[in-house]
Amino acid sequence: MRYYPVFLNLTKKKCVVIGGGKVAERKVRSLLKAGASVTVVSPTLTPKLLALRGSGHINHIGRHYEDGDLKGAFLTISATGASGLNDKIVADGSLVNAADAPQMCDFIVPSSVTRGQLSIAVSTAGISPALSRTIADELHGMFGREFSSYLTFLKVFRNKVIASVKDKQARAALLKMAGDGTSVTAVRDGRLDELKSELTGRLQMFQDDD
Repeated sequence: MRYYPVFLNLTKKKCVVIGGGKVAERKVRSLLKAGASVTVVSPTLTPKLLALRGSGHINHIGRHYEDGDLKGAFLTISATGASGLNDKIVADGSLVNAADAPQMCDFIVPSSVTRGQLSIAVSTAGISPALSRTIADELHGMFGREFSSYLTFLKVFRNKVIASVKDKQARAALLKMAGDGTSVTAVRDGRLDELKSELTGRLQMFQDDD
């Protein structure tokens, strides 16, 4: 089975997690980081989920799953470990992820690396989550926090290029240079300030030409 890679905008969208154990806890924390409005359906919760409920970060329905619990849900994650219940949740839901049954999922959750606005997702189509995590761990070392700083610079740089460089070929060349292998190597080697100065200088040259 092939999956369509996608990054979902979950900001303020209702996401329902069925289950209150460690797997559910991990899913809830990632959903909250994405800005989702999370409801957990489970008679019991881990201590960390209890703390999130106590602080008002999640809504909690303190019982087993029932019909109607997915009403208005944009996304559903089943983390119960109960195959029979998974069948019902998948049948009831829209976008559904069953944590222990990837063959039943509308989508799967990849291992990921996040550095500010940089997100890198790794998937083995559910075949080996362990391999996905191993590769993601390697990527953590390859793309450090300096890439977050670089993207902060690039956001401003890109806007300046688009606004002030009229020649299309020049614009394309500047933006390509900012994201090419040489620039990536410079960021990784600790030459971020040098790279920023070079790109700013190139931009000024094209601005002066105009």
